[in-house]
Amino acid sequence: MKTQIKSYLENLTETLNNLDIDAIENCANVLLKAYENGNHIFICGNGGSAATASHFACDINKGVSYGLQKRFKVIPLTDNLGTITAYTNDVGYDIVFEEQLKNFFNPGDVLVGISGSGNSKNVLKAIDFINKNGGVSVGWTGFDGGKLKELAHHSVDANINDMQISEDIHMTMVHVLMKLLKEAVVEIEKPKVKNLYDVRRFTLRKKAKV
Repeated sequence: MKTQIKSYLENLTETLNNLDIDAIENCANVLLKAYENGNHIFICGNGGSAATASHFACDINKGVSYGLQKRFKVIPLTDNLGTITAYTNDVGYDIVFEEQLKNFFNPGDVLVGISGSGNSKNVLKAIDFINKNGGVSVGWTGFDGGKLKELAHHSVDANINDMQISEDIHMTMVHVLMKLLKEAVVEIEKPKVKNLYDVRRFTLRKKAKV
């Protein structure tokens, strides 16, 4: 068992070290531009990737935006179970994300599609909708990137033939992007200090910069 643990961690470490830093920075800039322009950021995925989508929305909507005058507008297309099951039952699972976009999408909005294989049909349909209607598409993938890597305007690929490590990379990206975006928006917007938590948080941030 210890050998398996060591092997997994070694593979994870190697994958992290081989990530395309420029691609991650580019993704951060896409999200920051959406923030500056007041656009929505949609995110979707299946299974573990759906959980990552929810986590991403939490970390950006609260973790980055709390205390700021201007907020990110992140909508996870994975979280309305009633809507998802209605479309799945009545129409088909392949369109559950695309159809939700038709309710909320405006030109210039961003969609982050997460698919370990890069071939999830519902993610690909949502990305295709974004591309055809004046949006900006971002793909987070694993393995060889699949169709998503080619279809998305911007892509970050874990580039490893292992679903669990691919998902680990995507969750790491959530936290990296959270920190990058927080640093960026604090410089842009003056926070509204509403309570002691805010005072302490931004005081510590100021000291850390010194």
